[in-house]
Formats: sequence, structure tokens, C-alpha cells
Amino acid sequence: MEEKVQTALIEQQKKITMTGVESVDSFTEKQITLSVCGGRAVIAGEGLKIISFSQSGGGFCATGKISGVQFTEKRQKISKRLFG
Repeated sequence: MEEKVQTALIEQQKKITMTGVESVDSFTEKQITLSVCGGRAVIAGEGLKIISFSQSGGGFCATGKISGVQFTEKRQKISKRLFG
């Protein structure tokens, strides 16, 4: 199985552009939660606004004062971890 490429570009803490985004799970002016290839991304800041999102292409863009981005991996089901 081919792994999808994922990128994140933050420009002067005012704009974030990402690829490999599968869905927007939640958003407020202070936090945007995204499902990305293999996990989740949480964008934190103030005055955040989603400018564009393409579910078919995986492109995402938001503006605002970006204070941080955190990536986490998807957890495996416990049965898969126990029984391989």
C-alpha cells in the first residue's frame, strides 16, 4: 500500500497550508482539528478561519494567528495490538 504524502507550511504564523488532509473534524476560532494520513492534526491559535478544503484532493488552508500545530498518530484497536 502506498503511503500518502503529507505536508504542512506555516507562513509568518498567519497562514497554514496542508496536504494529506482527509477531513475537518471540528473548528472554532481557537482550534481546528483535522484527520490526516495516519492520524490527527490540531491547529491552535486565535481568529482561525478555514479558507479552503478539498476532501478529494486533501488540500487545506486556514488563516489567523497560529500559535501551534500538534500531530498524533491513529491508535490501533486493542485486538490488533494484542493479536498482531
